[in-house]
Amino acid sequence: MKFLNGLQPAHDLTYNDVFMVPGRSDVTSRFDVDLSTSDGTGATIPIVVANMTAVSGRRMAETIARRGGISILPQDIPIDVVTSTVARVKAAHTVYETPVTVSPSMTIGETVSLLTKRAHGAAIVVDDGKPVGIVTERDGIDIDRFAQVREVMSHELFTVEAGLEPRQYFDAMAGSHVAVAPVLDGGMLAGVVTRTGALRSTIYTPAVDADGRLVVGAAVGINGDVRAKTEALLGTGADVIVVDTAHGHQEKMLEALPLVVAARDAHTASSGRTVPVVAGNVVTVDGTRDLLAAGADVVKVGVGPGAMCTTRMMTGVGRPQFSAVLECSEVARAEGRHVWADGGVRYPRDVALALAAGAGSVMVGSWFAGTYESPGDIQHGTDGRPYKESFGMASSRAVANRTRDAAGFERARMALFEEGISTSRMYLDPVRPGVEDLLDAITAGVRSSFTYAGARTLAELAERATVGIQSAAGYDEGRPLHASW
Repeated sequence: MKFLNGLQPAHDLTYNDVFMVPGRSDVTSRFDVDLSTSDGTGATIPIVVANMTAVSGRRMAETIARRGGISILPQDIPIDVVTSTVARVKAAHTVYETPVTVSPSMTIGETVSLLTKRAHGAAIVVDDGKPVGIVTERDGIDIDRFAQVREVMSHELFTVEAGLEPRQYFDAMAGSHVAVAPVLDGGMLAGVVTRTGALRSTIYTPAVDADGRLVVGAAVGINGDVRAKTEALLGTGADVIVVDTAHGHQEKMLEALPLVVAARDAHTASSGRTVPVVAGNVVTVDGTRDLLAAGADVVKVGVGPGAMCTTRMMTGVGRPQFSAVLECSEVARAEGRHVWADGGVRYPRDVALALAAGAGSVMVGSWFAGTYESPGDIQHGTDGRPYKESFGMASSRAVANRTRDAAGFERARMALFEEGISTSRMYLDPVRPGVEDLLDAITAGVRSSFTYAGARTLAELAERATVGIQSAAGYDEGRPLHASW
């Protein structure tokens, strides 16, 4: 990457401070762009779901991996839950979605509460493993909450057979004017496929492991028996281990990281399975070098840019994200390794700029919190708008979860030092309520950025991108108007 007219800035920059300049390009189509990462994760798009309790869970991990990204499970999830979550993600199909299933005797009230767990908004009524009907939210309108599903379900069920190509599913559903269909394998329910999902399967390539199963990562902290915790996570089948702490450039990290790497190396020797180790967070050249020297394959960059993070306002510590990613990525690239840009992205342009600055992938948190696939139940404000609660991982709420096994006194003392928002409403976008909808917008914007820069790969973008510096007025000029002035 180079700065426009060779003007090296005298101060640090964040995403709003910069813009990308179009260059001569022979990349004529967005589909000529390859967004695959080379950081060893198997991701085919450079998107990582942050290891936040309010963002990353089984539904999110499965959906993101099916579209080419990877989700990191938070460090405060009990190991038995991580084990079952990884197993279910690995068992998920790369084309079919995991269905919401209900029995004919389940109540409408229970059923409606499950419909928002998936973006397709439908539940398949199953009896002895075979689909016998379908229920949507519309079927529950003005119906007694205690009425049974069999009373309102649609018995006219359009189904498709397993083993077809995505385009065949799309054509079959488009021809019959249906949006979602159960997939049958020998008469038994194997999953569901949607018309839009089938279309997406022709555009995205799933992120899979050596056995063709969807990938998922897990985080570990730097306290306690780090090696034993890492070994337990590796035993679940996690594809990436993230050593995570707010201040990554500290002695405890530099002591813990080699233990994680040693556990990973032992696991690789016995299983033959390569698992990248990610460590962070840092924002400096020195911090990056130290984590690389301690064995990190990927360094996570970002202190304070996240929407749920109050670190900069509470402590004055942090660094504008674009400059942090730019400098740290140069160090990592010189050693043949990578950085993840963690936090601060709010628009597709920010993702493109992070990649232009040299990031191998971009970690997204709060942006994905307000989607069907994030953990937690949908709630509604007084205006009827649906939302989900989000919170920072250094907030008192997250600290309470992470220290639930500590003595009462210690938990109370740690709760005094909150550096994150404990509750925030992340509203679902009525146009893009699912995480796949957001991925469509992000990847469309990023692919277009590549064509403007004349780049076909992430490496080419980081090499060819030309970036300029702008005023706040310049940034505002680029914002669209949704109504006339």
